[in-house]
Amino acid sequence: MTGATPTRVVAFGGGHGLSASLRALRRCARDLELDITAIVTVGDDGGSSGRLRAERDALLPPGDLRQALAALADDHPTTRRTASLMQHRFAAMPAQRRTPDAERRADRSPDGLAGHAVGNLLLLGLIEMLGDPVLALDHAAQMVGARGRVLPMALHAVGIEADMVGPAGEAVTVRGQHAVAVADGRVTALRLHPANPPACPEALAAVREADWLIFGPGSWYTSVLPHLLVPDLAAAIVASPARRLVTLNLSADKETSGLSTADHLAALHWYLPELRVDAVLADAKWAGEPEPVRAAAQALGAELVLAPVAVADGSPRHDPESLGVALVPVLGSAR
Repeated sequence: MTGATPTRVVAFGGGHGLSASLRALRRCARDLELDITAIVTVGDDGGSSGRLRAERDALLPPGDLRQALAALADDHPTTRRTASLMQHRFAAMPAQRRTPDAERRADRSPDGLAGHAVGNLLLLGLIEMLGDPVLALDHAAQMVGARGRVLPMALHAVGIEADMVGPAGEAVTVRGQHAVAVADGRVTALRLHPANPPACPEALAAVREADWLIFGPGSWYTSVLPHLLVPDLAAAIVASPARRLVTLNLSADKETSGLSTADHLAALHWYLPELRVDAVLADAKWAGEPEPVRAAAQALGAELVLAPVAVADGSPRHDPESLGVALVPVLGSAR
């Protein structure tokens, strides 16, 4: 480490894709001075986050925020254990171990703690106690020694809604992040509810001051594109002097079935026509024929960078170590 002014990197996304990106950026910090900020989607309505949203109307869904904090956690044994605790998920209590009173309570509320991640409940408690989600996230970041900052894209939860063409060619509207992610069909339009959610001011400031903005990998319609649908955040992205990098997914998932690799890039232009990109990072093995991808990258103003970034077992998952190696020369070019 040189003590030079750090390169300020802002990574957008949610879930496992953003976690892989953040772990890769932490790997980059071995070679580059980085100041990392994660800006996280707040549309999750499935699993533990969905249950907590249902109980507390305007609550930020904590699951993706928790995963980003865990990905940035320091390697010290104490902070690593705290990060593991935040990721720990309560199992269902076997019926034979319940007391009669607990059994009666389970009949009235069968889920109880089962399925909740400890970190989700922790973030919920901090938000309620401090009354400010950013203060809550900064406090949780200190608990895990996070090597960066985690911010929500908006100050309250949003709904995700998609118009789709179903398997039989029928037009359907699907509401909810989880429902969109698992629906059969092709997305033709994506919306947020409300359409103009209040962007997180600290996220806007991070975008204005960034050297690099990184989009992807991750679920395209439910983790990556929602950032472009928050008007104030989209305007800040367009106006930012930062360079922009898109890390492409290794394969289409259920919500993008039928989309080619090049189509993923075209979707960015569709939802934010003013967006210009400097580099597109893809895995040569998974990207398929490179020329359509190169042409789609060039349409955004970007250079296509091909590098091996997948795990070695052949599954379509990014390897944070390999992704970090690929990112170093790209991010280093900003200096």
